[in-house]
Amino acid sequence: MADPLSLAENLHPDAQTTYRAFLTFLRVECGLAPATIEAYARDLRVMLGDLERVGRPDPVNATPGDLAAHLGALTNERGLSGATVGRHLATMRVFFRWMNGTGRITDEPTSILDRPTRWKKLPGVMSPRQVRTLLAAPHPSEDERGPPLWIRDRAMLELLYASGLRASEVGAIGLHDVRRESGVIRVLGKGSKERLVPMGVPAREALWRYIDECRPQLEGGRGHDQGRVFLSRTGRPIERVAVWQIVKRHAKAAGLDKVHPHVLRHSFATHLLAGGADLRVVQEMLGHADITTTEIYTHVDKSRLKDVHRQHHPRG
Repeated sequence: MADPLSLAENLHPDAQTTYRAFLTFLRVECGLAPATIEAYARDLRVMLGDLERVGRPDPVNATPGDLAAHLGALTNERGLSGATVGRHLATMRVFFRWMNGTGRITDEPTSILDRPTRWKKLPGVMSPRQVRTLLAAPHPSEDERGPPLWIRDRAMLELLYASGLRASEVGAIGLHDVRRESGVIRVLGKGSKERLVPMGVPAREALWRYIDECRPQLEGGRGHDQGRVFLSRTGRPIERVAVWQIVKRHAKAAGLDKVHPHVLRHSFATHLLAGGADLRVVQEMLGHADITTTEIYTHVDKSRLKDVHRQHHPRG
């Protein structure tokens, strides 16, 4: 990963100093993870480039109109999704609030910009029956040699659905993060935010079986495992891309289309809310900083609302 500070050379000199100072603030005062800082830097460089093209090389001169035009260009010219545009807006707000707080500007130009909720696409969600089909897909193969990787894959799928984890979070789980006594796992999410997430009984049983029966064979005393739970055939920690490949492979075997780790995460949240779970609880388990991110799942499945109305309204 390139150092975001080293990528300021292409910016106009008037913007370089502000850009570097902001990233230093994120690293030193906010203590954000390198990947999070890189995400801020990437969005910021796009915005500063657009501002320079309209004659605003110094962001202190940016107006709400300039920033609205920038957001429009992200959608109309670059074809970015609503969720991605929303992330850009979040970056802009943090940046300009920092500028205001440090006295670089007196008015915060993003305060009147609306969050692009109308651009959001509802996430893909599996039915409970489809989830069961996927979770049952990993099974012993007649020609499989070496460690029983199907046990690892089933534990991974169970955990993705039972706890709503991101693919990167699954790969990062360490043995010390698994709490057998309480049936929860410690997860380090975006922005290095820690949360405790419960596992259901099937997920716990699948995970215990993998850790006890399969993982020792994968680790094999090589010393490459870094204490991570999920390992590759060579005994190294599984990366995010491998998690995606495992999910997609078993989804294809189960006859399911367009299934990836995030679909399991979406299904986890939607099924919880449809079953009556509190929105704030689901927000905590997903690791969302903003509850509006979690609220999208309330629009996915209207069946519970209809059932409640029919059962309890006097004219239902």
